[in-house]
Amino acid sequence: MARKKHAPADGEPIIIKKYANRRLYNTQSSSYITLDFLAEMTRKDIDFKVVDAKSGDDITHGVLTQIIMEEENTDGGNMLPVPFLKQLISLYGDSMQNMVPGFLEEAMTDFRKNREKVENVLEKAITSGPFGDIAKQNIKMARAARDAIIPKTSKAEDKSAELADLKEQMAALQARIDNLDNS
Repeated sequence: MARKKHAPADGEPIIIKKYANRRLYNTQSSSYITLDFLAEMTRKDIDFKVVDAKSGDDITHGVLTQIIMEEENTDGGNMLPVPFLKQLISLYGDSMQNMVPGFLEEAMTDFRKNREKVENVLEKAITSGPFGDIAKQNIKMARAARDAIIPKTSKAEDKSAELADLKEQMAALQARIDNLDNS
């Protein structure tokens, strides 16, 4: 199932301005935001565009890459294995370079669509052998542990949204403090 993009009522992406001091300004909410807030917007599939405040150039790609790098540098955040990164780097300047973005985008779309199917196939494969009952119990316990840590209810989303709002408010307060310091 394809994810639906969320955008402002007019259908245009939210414009985020990036200033020379690396501050990000959400033009829709008229507040400063953080890269973490942009990452949360991305997870919620909220459409946005990051532009350089001075030149107006679209710098969304660079900012998203920066978010990926920060996520990769967190504990347990490595989603891009070194061999994959080496292969990706080797394709820069290659005659196939122009085909890679479309291929990767399609592969991620297919991955998202088929994730549940893959989980079901793996579960069936694991639980069909002589140790199937034990595997089923382990899967059940693992899911219970996962759900205890990351509940499926909207409470987790509410906490995430609340945290993002608090970060946004902190950024706005920091902007006010910066303005007071400059006065």
